[in-house]
Parts: sequence; structure tokens; C-alpha cells
Amino acid sequence: MASELERVGNAERESVAALLSDALAAGYLETEEFDERSAATYAARTRVELDALVADLPAGWVRARARDRRRERHAAGARLGMQAHVAAYVAGSILMLGIWAAVGISSGAWYFWPVWPILGWGVGLLGHVIPVRAVLEAQARRPVGR
Repeated sequence: MASELERVGNAERESVAALLSDALAAGYLETEEFDERSAATYAARTRVELDALVADLPAGWVRARARDRRRERHAAGARLGMQAHVAAYVAGSILMLGIWAAVGISSGAWYFWPVWPILGWGVGLLGHVIPVRAVLEAQARRPVGR
């Protein structure tokens, strides 16, 4: 009984509004029905009111949509992780090259030592980027809803 009276916040309302928007795009709702349900979504105060607005949508479609949204979030996180790794690699490499140049100018020792950490870190970077990109590309080729 307590869960029926559970109040909802803006995050839950936005989630239901996004679901209704996707249902409209998928053809499960007519425009007028979408407008009515959207207004009711933002007026809803309890979980029961929100659940009633999406209760008649196909359960399989709702599960597939949730799975696809989860995959999109994971893919976005993976892309962000790769971008951070590449940015750190580039910044670290530039820093090492700057140190090498400063030492070379001040002491005349021009042994190109940055090649070793740059190569080692580059192997680690490739070990991160290649598999993640392969998975992301495989997911992009996968049909929606599968």
C-alpha cells in the first residue's frame, strides 16, 4: 500500500514523458492521446498515477526501449573514457617532449628518451581504445530493439 502512495519527483516524470514520446514516435500513441498523457504526466503526484499512463504500452517494447537506453548510456560512458584516456596521453606526451627539449637546450643532452614512455603508454592506450571501439561499432551495426 505504501508504494501506491509513493510520491514521484521530476526525474520520474521526465522518464515517463520520454517513454511517451518514444511511444508516439513508434506509433503506439496518437498525437491527441500523447498530449493528454503528457499533461497528466507532469500533473502526477504518485507512482500509481504515472504507472497508469504507460500501463497499456506493450511490455516487450518497453523492456527493449529500456535496454537500448541503457546501452546508449554505457556507450556514451565508454566514449567519454576513451576520450579522457587519449587526452591524458596527448597531454603527457607533450609534457615529456617539453621536458626533453628543456633538458636538451640547457645541457646539450639530446638523447630522445620520451620515445620509451610514449610508446609504452601508447600500447596501453591502444589496448583500451581498440576493444572499446570494436564493441561500440558492433553495437552500432546491431538493429534497434535487439
